[in-house]
Amino acid sequence: MTQNEKQTRKSREHQAPAYIAWHVDEKGKKSFWTRIGAAWRHEDGEGLTLQLDLVPVNGGRITLRVPKAADNEGAGA
Repeated sequence: MTQNEKQTRKSREHQAPAYIAWHVDEKGKKSFWTRIGAAWRHEDGEGLTLQLDLVPVNGGRITLRVPKAADNEGAGA
């Protein structure tokens, strides 16, 4: 890991994420949302760093949403 990567990771640890990553699995008329990670804006405003804690393997889609207070407490949408 480079020094720049270490600094970026350290700065992310002290910031709330810009987005929460959700896996959305649709079964019939129901949608099941599972939090799978988060994304942080780059300091230069030119992109995002996406950190996935879980990678879905059964299809579905990944959706990025602005976090709400309940997201930080482990509640789902």
